[in-house]
Amino acid sequence: MKKSDLTSNSAALPNQNSSQQSSHTIILLASGLSRRLGEAKQLLYKNGVPLINHMLQLAVSTNPQVIIVVIPKNEASIASEVAKLSDTHLHIKTVINQTPETGMGHSLYTAIEALTQFVNDKAFNHEVVERVLIMGVDQVLLDIEHVNELLAGKHLVVASGYEHWQIFDMLSKDDHIERRADAKNETKNPIVGLPLVIDYQLLKQWQLHISGDKGLRHLIRALSPSEIRTVFNKQLSYDIDTPEQLAYARQQGWVDK
Repeated sequence: MKKSDLTSNSAALPNQNSSQQSSHTIILLASGLSRRLGEAKQLLYKNGVPLINHMLQLAVSTNPQVIIVVIPKNEASIASEVAKLSDTHLHIKTVINQTPETGMGHSLYTAIEALTQFVNDKAFNHEVVERVLIMGVDQVLLDIEHVNELLAGKHLVVASGYEHWQIFDMLSKDDHIERRADAKNETKNPIVGLPLVIDYQLLKQWQLHISGDKGLRHLIRALSPSEIRTVFNKQLSYDIDTPEQLAYARQQGWVDK
């Protein structure tokens, strides 16, 4: 990774105890191109702020040692919104994904590289990193209670469990939304995935197995029951990938109109 691809900002936030350290860091994956949606999901608004800032504020509230935010190249508006949070007491690092079209796996690989740079940098006065919380940007109903439950777990991986989007309430009398079916059996098996907390050393071991759009899910499936805990939360089913899902989310008041 080029040094020009990585920027960081940090400053003291009033009334924060900057000496209070934690053993976890956060990766926020926000480099998707939102092709199916047709507009940048990072810049949708929730409670008056862009979605990427909403998720960053949620991340900040857990007091991590560092937040690695991965955004796509040539997206000045997204970079500008992240920069607005540079007045926090945390080290917030913005990582530019130069090939966002390659998928989430590459975005995560890039984030791990940046996180390793932080961990190995003696200039930072931080505790030993034990765990990494990995988040996406579009699970609009993610809340601090769920994140705290993930962080409270002691397994190698503490993942979120939820159902796929299926059939929802009517937008109008004649208009239903149905989720896109990628496989016939998808509706039978719940998703076990993001957000999740993973042991840092395990994440480093898995890095070489992550590429393109191939993320952590296939690796998680290989874990034994003693190595993983799943925290189910049906609200995490609702992400935003299509205009229909966005319309539904706005109708429900999950994102601003």
